[in-house]
Amino acid sequence: MNYYNTLGVDKGASQDEIKKAYRSLAMKHHPDRGGDTAKFKEIQEAYDTLGDEQKRSGYDQPQQTYHQHNSGFGFPPGMDAFFGHSQFSDLFRPHRSRNRDLNFATRVSLEDAFYGKEMVFSFIKANGQEKIVNVKIPAGIHSGMTLRLSGMGDDTLSGLPAGDVLITVEIMNHHEFVRQGDDLIKEIDITCFDAMLGSQINIVTVDGKTLTGNVPAGTQHDAVMAIADHGMPNVNNSGSRGRLLLQLKIKIPTISEQQKEAIRKII
Repeated sequence: MNYYNTLGVDKGASQDEIKKAYRSLAMKHHPDRGGDTAKFKEIQEAYDTLGDEQKRSGYDQPQQTYHQHNSGFGFPPGMDAFFGHSQFSDLFRPHRSRNRDLNFATRVSLEDAFYGKEMVFSFIKANGQEKIVNVKIPAGIHSGMTLRLSGMGDDTLSGLPAGDVLITVEIMNHHEFVRQGDDLIKEIDITCFDAMLGSQINIVTVDGKTLTGNVPAGTQHDAVMAIADHGMPNVNNSGSRGRLLLQLKIKIPTISEQQKEAIRKII
């Protein structure tokens, strides 16, 4: 293989010209952009030699036998500055010891986060192969937590360990409950009479249980009643649960003129 031809430059090209040609070809033929892996390795091999003045000098002298030692896709120093923070930049670091991680996101319901869930997750790897993995969402997981599947990620670079799959979990908003840590907040409407005189209320929890609570007489608007151990499970300790917090909202009912008159007599 003629390294100059591979990079499309003349033998007298400057180091800057060689670097510019390499960058253009690397971006065009990188496997993550649909390029051919074999072609990409040839480009990398050529630049690994011509981009180093000492190696290039040895390559240019026909009386010497030059042995190219290239075991993968290692890139020379300085390439990260070119690729910046793109999704491919981690592949362009020298002395790479493993393939890159693959990052994904998924959304689950609050109930799924409460009980935990087994999911089948599929994605397409850089080489075009579909990968299907089983993912266990642990009970009590929080939004923003990331699950790591070791060794399930990219394996484009032969001879190096596969990367990991990282799945960030987002929990969708619920129509009844608002999560606060491991606590669950639920709004409960009561009438002004229930607040003044006290009453009993029935509450359905996130796991479908019906509880009875006592609203004390003289309860104020937005008062909070706490019921222990009926919130979310703790992701690190499934035997521990948060609280169910009932936020009491006092609603003024519509009453008849006769009822109004009776109230006026009382007050």
